[in-house]
Amino acid sequence: MVKPRPLAGAILASVLLTGSIAATPAAASTASTASTASTVTVSITEAAARPSNGKILYSRYSRGLGTLKVKNGNRTDAVITLVRGRSKALSVYVRARSTASVRVVRDGTYTIFYTSGYRFSTSRGRFTRNPSYRRFDKRLRFVTTSTSSTIWTLTLTPTRGGNARTRGVSPGDFPA
Repeated sequence: MVKPRPLAGAILASVLLTGSIAATPAAASTASTASTASTVTVSITEAAARPSNGKILYSRYSRGLGTLKVKNGNRTDAVITLVRGRSKALSVYVRARSTASVRVVRDGTYTIFYTSGYRFSTSRGRFTRNPSYRRFDKRLRFVTTSTSSTIWTLTLTPTRGGNARTRGVSPGDFPA
């Protein structure tokens, strides 16, 4: 007979390590009976894979002294992506109604893209529910001198009197 507790613990441990598992209860038990063999499939939902606030998802040009602070007052999570020239430089995850700071931005001029939505898939690198893709019209320039470094603050919620305009971009034009 299959003992449910050890098997459930084994499935949970495997799911946490691999993301999903298909296990045969009879194979997992020390006492096997061929007539009780069946397949149990367990998968992790996308919400469980939600990155932590401020997690750097991609970093090509880091080790700088510039700071980017992002305030996300929206009800959806967001990913901010800095593009230098034609190369993706940095991507950071900012949870809904949270603030995140990146303190490693290298000097240069960056175009800022962001995507927001629900259920971020780390394997696909995008939101799987209600995604939107936007780009800031103005570029941000980071400069470091011997006495100072640039600090930019972006607010993703529309703000009365705000000075940063954005426009929608197609998913294909969003930096991958």
